[in-house]
Amino acid sequence: MATEPFALAIAEAEKIIRSARHVRTEQDLAEGLDYLAGGIKAALHMTWAYDRDFPFFAASTGPYAKLGLDNPDTLYFHAYIRDDAEYVVTGRRGTTADLSFQVLDGDYSPARSPGSLTAFDDRDIEIAPDGSYELRFGPAGTGARHTLGPGAAMLIVREVFSGWDAERPGEIRIHRADTLGSAPPPPAVDRISKRYEVAARMLLGRLRTFLAFPERHYLTLPVNTMTEPRPTPGGLATQYSSVGHYDLDDDQVMVVTVPAAGRDVAPYQGFQLGSMWYVSLDYINHQTSLTADQARHDPDGRIRYVIGERDPGLANWLERTGHRRGYLQIRWQRLTRPLGPEDGPEVEVMRFEDLPSRLPYHDRQRVSPQEWTARIAARQAAVARRMLG
Repeated sequence: MATEPFALAIAEAEKIIRSARHVRTEQDLAEGLDYLAGGIKAALHMTWAYDRDFPFFAASTGPYAKLGLDNPDTLYFHAYIRDDAEYVVTGRRGTTADLSFQVLDGDYSPARSPGSLTAFDDRDIEIAPDGSYELRFGPAGTGARHTLGPGAAMLIVREVFSGWDAERPGEIRIHRADTLGSAPPPPAVDRISKRYEVAARMLLGRLRTFLAFPERHYLTLPVNTMTEPRPTPGGLATQYSSVGHYDLDDDQVMVVTVPAAGRDVAPYQGFQLGSMWYVSLDYINHQTSLTADQARHDPDGRIRYVIGERDPGLANWLERTGHRRGYLQIRWQRLTRPLGPEDGPEVEVMRFEDLPSRLPYHDRQRVSPQEWTARIAARQAAVARRMLG
């Protein structure tokens, strides 16, 4: 049977989910099985999108196919490419805070992250007055502005929103320069069977990789701390990030204080929580992430996030949604200068009842239940507008 390898991979994947070291509660397991469903969807989707001769951009993550501590503020697209062909990318720039391009020399595996062969944002692109642009990627000697180095295998595009309500996405397309106007061969049974085998390997590979990745880059750090800003390990090469992991009782809160970078330094600055499955928490129906535009800034130029399970009635509350343990990440993108320790976060854990006396500008952060409901409604509408399925 052509589908047998994929069916066996699903069964093996469920065993991996059930035996994961962090599974301690019924919620952990339920979320793991939900994560598996997204992995099944993504493995089939991306395997069938694998065509280096007739490529197109596919949405590699989204609300129903999460992966690799996906950023709630980002639309991710990728296309498979080969290093001996020339590709043309055309599009129209939207109004988002950042648009970036990255070429990788492979895919993620449990043992390594792929190398970044090139990475740049739209400051390096000639954009016409109507917002249109064209990029050419190809091997040396083809005249393409962006050279595809040996091993180039994947082109990733990230479109990043800071203001969910006001910003609008752009348009983007890709084609191989010498195949435009022609067509690929029709499907054949042996090729489709091969795709099921590839999807099986991709499913298990994705699962094992992103269970191992945070073990290397997050869980070796002291709990309830965050790193200084640094280039993101294994991620977008034009981005700095600060990462950590938390473990909080329900009567505890974590206060993370970070300078607001300002658009002159980082047009995009965002903070999010993630589950132990190394994916974003529910960012549609809960406030589990905030960009600098969404957060309330204090008079001293800092943003103070309050992470906890209980509702403190504060604008910058990030909801744990029942996750005693999880991951923390701040991202800065489209930077105009390197970041140092003074740009990074300070972390303090305190009792919930101590917030009014210990949180600076506590009263300025207050929101009413009606205001909070309006915040969630705005999130739901904004995600529905920019993320379709």
